[in-house]
Amino acid sequence: MTTVYEIEHLYQADGWLSPGYVEVGGDGIIVRVSSEYTGDHNAVRLAGFGVPGLQNLHSHAFQRALVGRTEFVGHGRAEDNLWNWREEMYRLVDRLTPDDVEAIAALVYLEMLQFGTTTLCEFQYLHHQPGGGFYENPAEMSERLIATAERIGLRLTLLPVLYGHGGIGVPPQGAQLRFVHSVDDYLTLVQTLRLRCSSRPWLRIGLALHSLRAVTPDEALTAVESMNTMDADANIHIHVSETVKEVADVENALGARPVEWLLDNVDLNHKWCLVHATHLDASELAKAAKSGAVVGLCPLTEAMLGDGLFQLVEYHDAHGSWGIGTDSQCSTSIAEELRVLECGKRLELRRRNVIARSVDGQKAHSGRILFDSALAGGARASGQGAVALAPGEFADLVLLDPHCNTLLGHGPETVLDAWILGGTHNPVRDVMVAGRWIIHDGRHAEEAAIRANYRTVIERVA
Repeated sequence: MTTVYEIEHLYQADGWLSPGYVEVGGDGIIVRVSSEYTGDHNAVRLAGFGVPGLQNLHSHAFQRALVGRTEFVGHGRAEDNLWNWREEMYRLVDRLTPDDVEAIAALVYLEMLQFGTTTLCEFQYLHHQPGGGFYENPAEMSERLIATAERIGLRLTLLPVLYGHGGIGVPPQGAQLRFVHSVDDYLTLVQTLRLRCSSRPWLRIGLALHSLRAVTPDEALTAVESMNTMDADANIHIHVSETVKEVADVENALGARPVEWLLDNVDLNHKWCLVHATHLDASELAKAAKSGAVVGLCPLTEAMLGDGLFQLVEYHDAHGSWGIGTDSQCSTSIAEELRVLECGKRLELRRRNVIARSVDGQKAHSGRILFDSALAGGARASGQGAVALAPGEFADLVLLDPHCNTLLGHGPETVLDAWILGGTHNPVRDVMVAGRWIIHDGRHAEEAAIRANYRTVIERVA
């Protein structure tokens, strides 16, 4: 049995339908999209703006427990940067149990849905017990995240992370031992997860290399080759060129900058997501854009850690694919991340509308371009979700409330500008994933329990 929704304004790749009709099958897949409805039954009428669900291409859910708890100086620090912050993260890691991770992830995933995200890439590197011993079930931590996504109603691309070393030529120590696998043990984990998720259409398993600091060239190449054998379509993600120090360390050890090394040694293509990629030279940028790889930008985390600004304008003009993640969960809103991305570049370049380009004199709206780019890059990096609400795609639908302060008085032409670059009130009212309403009037059925569990955990571990 199908259900037809009449939506006041419906986003489409080439504009808007006002109204638009979406017919959704019982399997959660869109059957038909049209500007008119001639069926036998009344359509369900929905006011507001209907847009596709967003994809978040980079998340470390457990790091939410650190938000607001590292914003200080002292303890003899000569400077404060990613490497100092990382020590605080390790102290947190030593205290977390599987139950804790599940409770923290539940709140993070809930918030993502409430901000309009329907697909998440979770870059999962917290695998083991304190000290590095395996849990009785070596896939325990990953399976907790899968169970959380299923409970909350979020589509998940899980990326278990290969992490082998504490740095280039440095053995792992302390909390890092909870992250570490041999290549063989790691591939066994990936295969176990793939077998256990084969019947879940909302779940994909990909591969992640933590970085070229934490994985040797041989380990990286072996893991990628093995993953390609298991699943030629699997997504592959890696942290890369996040800081100037990382670039220098990799260049000194491998004789090439991080993205340069990847371009020379792996088949860098549309399956790859280069997370951060903040510090690329001109050659790396041009070749990465041409490769089809997605750059995974996490603007608020990159700002909070003082990493630097990605060369967005040059990469976008080179037709490079990029998307948005929330990384350390300073924010769980893709719209807010996009605002920081655009406004950071405006500050740097001292001009407005930095990636908008008019074609044939037509208006080019920054909000629409940012939204479309994040949607396309996220869909490619996750292997899930869609760039439009179209027949054959899962019905992942977000309804924006026209009565929210942020959108008051706006129509289809400017609604995305207002959402992404305008007010601070969240206009996401209802969220559907695969034809099922998960968020109603901004609320989730389990919200109270999720918040209570999170508070209990955070008061103990933070």
